Amino acid sequence: MNNLPIWLSALRLRTLPLAAASIIVSAGIAVDQQIFNFPVFLLSLSTALLLQILSNLANDYGDALTGADDDNRVGPTRAMQTGLITPQAMKLAIIITLVLTLVSGISLLLLALNNNLFSWLIFLGLGVLAIIAAITYTLGKIPYGYRALGDVAVFLFFGLLGVIGSFYLYALSFDWLLILPASSIGLLAAAVLNINNIRDIDNDRKYNKITLVVLFGRTTAFKYHLCLITLAPLFSGYYLFSLMGTQIWQYMFLLAMSPLIKSCNALNIAINENQASGSQFNEQLKNTVIGTFVFAMLFALVLIT
Repeated sequence: MNNLPIWLSALRLRTLPLAAASIIVSAGIAVDQQIFNFPVFLLSLSTALLLQILSNLANDYGDALTGADDDNRVGPTRAMQTGLITPQAMKLAIIITLVLTLVSGISLLLLALNNNLFSWLIFLGLGVLAIIAAITYTLGKIPYGYRALGDVAVFLFFGLLGVIGSFYLYALSFDWLLILPASSIGLLAAAVLNINNIRDIDNDRKYNKITLVVLFGRTTAFKYHLCLITLAPLFSGYYLFSLMGTQIWQYMFLLAMSPLIKSCNALNIAINENQASGSQFNEQLKNTVIGTFVFAMLFALVLIT
């Protein structure tokens, strides 16, 4: 039991609301279209959360191996880097999480797809791709998180695949219009990663971990951040506008942008003051995760009601 707080820290539970956001948005759209299925929702949510945990553990393991997590790290303490969890124990945790993810994902497909062979093949492929992406962000011979591809992966998996893919499991059909709310969640998820990379720029440069922030610097990264935060509500707002019978009060989900805008201001101050402690960046990282979750909840709520 003494190891429980250490493992809870390694799981990075604070990131899980971000993984849940896309599932909540797709569920709200499914309710709006009267095709919601609660067991599908639960299994979609568990699969998304397990994939996030798998990614967190693999990231902890991979960055410890490469040295990107060292004593100069300004982010939250990593379990392997500090020696609190051994490499063998972390490997075992990754394998267990991988098995649980497969069980949850296959159960979801059994429930939602029945005997639809074509859909089975598509989703098995997407599932394998999602697992590979979760593991190889910082692991493997060519971890894509070290090649400035993290933002693209986050946008695709947290946004497009998370929303459109999980909605397909309700409807068994594809709707191009869903690219709009899916992009909103993907952009906000990319904003979370961008803050993480702004915070870690010095260590990432030291260990040749190439991110967009390393490539372009903090100032340009902040402008990129503003674009992400600005475009997200525009896409979702236009989706609501395109629906039949939308009322003005339903745009109340845009209230979630207030804390996200405040977070941008605090982030700008931290960058201009060249803060190196990481505490301000960690705070805005947390605020942006929570803001994204609230954004998803309110957007789903206005569709449900």
